[in-house]
Amino acid sequence: MKSAVETLNPTRVRLTVEVPFEELKDSLDAAYKKINQQVTVKGFRKGKIPARVIDQRFGRGAVLEEAVNDALPKFYTEAVNEAELSPLGQPDVDITELKDGETLNFTAEVDVRPALEIPDYSGIEVEVDAVEVTDEDVEKSVEQLRERFASTSPVERAAEDGDVVTIDLQAKVDGEVLEDGIANGVSYTIGSGELLDGIDDAVKGLSAGEEATFTSELKGGSAAGKEAEVTVKVTQVAARELPELDDEFAQLASEFDTLEELKADSRKRLANMKQFDQATQAQERVLEKLLELVEVPVPEKLLEDEINTRKHNLEHHQLGQMGLTLDKYLEIQGKTAEEFETETREAAVKGIKTQFVLDELVKKENLNVNQEELTEHLMRRAASSGMSPDQFAQAVVEGGQVPLLVGEVARGKALAVVVEAATVKDTNGEVVNLDDEEEETEAAEASETSEESTEG
Repeated sequence: MKSAVETLNPTRVRLTVEVPFEELKDSLDAAYKKINQQVTVKGFRKGKIPARVIDQRFGRGAVLEEAVNDALPKFYTEAVNEAELSPLGQPDVDITELKDGETLNFTAEVDVRPALEIPDYSGIEVEVDAVEVTDEDVEKSVEQLRERFASTSPVERAAEDGDVVTIDLQAKVDGEVLEDGIANGVSYTIGSGELLDGIDDAVKGLSAGEEATFTSELKGGSAAGKEAEVTVKVTQVAARELPELDDEFAQLASEFDTLEELKADSRKRLANMKQFDQATQAQERVLEKLLELVEVPVPEKLLEDEINTRKHNLEHHQLGQMGLTLDKYLEIQGKTAEEFETETREAAVKGIKTQFVLDELVKKENLNVNQEELTEHLMRRAASSGMSPDQFAQAVVEGGQVPLLVGEVARGKALAVVVEAATVKDTNGEVVNLDDEEEETEAAEASETSEESTEG
């Protein structure tokens, strides 16, 4: 077999392959054997029909077609390996010549990973938010904890903001009560915004036994997105009572003996959260700077596939679970279809470029992934997917996705290398030292983009 490579553009090549006919022998034998098992000829036992009889009865062309279909993937793979290419997606194959007993010639055009030059990235400088926890932040945190320990007690008065009301609901669309439009004994905190738009104004001022009717767009159920006439009846009004902020509350709500100890712990936890956010911000901004340094051509077909994948996941998974259509989602977001298309394309381009650049860094820095790192990453992915680690691991193995996870971890390590080499300062001008372990954890998550579509 002889092959040659022609570069059509930075992300696409054409392979020209010439195969001597004798190298088709194994595929021809396999073709005769397969046809033997599929056909019957009077006078011959199944599977024992001579090749010359198959040629006479069914045509040599049928045998050649079967043999070529069997052989093409093998010769294509050999040509790719010989040329040391990294193909993306499936090739467009064209048989240019097939002479029985002489030769098989074909071409294969395929997208490939572009050759990238990673420049010196040690000069990257970024600015991130300073880690500052104010007294107001601490008070807000403690107040949120206090809200969780609020108690309620029934009152004989009209409902007010902050009260917890028990209500019965009935929704009608076009004058008909919906089958799934009745709910009784629902507990609702006025002002929480957790139910239907307009319900707060409807129930405020009502006492137990009173009802009101209002119009609202349904957020879920069989008539999601439609305007409904909703009747709400209040069956009980209960006032919320917050516990006193004192040492007794600290003992009730935490493992601490005093309110001051509780506040000190809240301050520490808030600082840790802000440091975590600061590390994430540093990685995102370093990645943006890195992408600016590298010229990355993007294969158009790969880009279109990635855009379609992102749209499909949004429409059929994320929005579907929320009972929203794409049009309704765009209305809520205040975006036009054109703005959505532009944002999706930009995100897809960034995702593909990110993977190409970080993969190149993995090779340049000779980064490897050990079993412990892979296991830790798998645990994080399982938690974010809502599956148990065992379930997620099984799904990954059965789906042949282990290499994808390894790639995610490796790209995370590559980004961590760049972040470590960069100069990161906060808004106060202070140099920020990021913890390596936290860096790699977050960097792995930051690099999880375009996994399926960019794997060849």
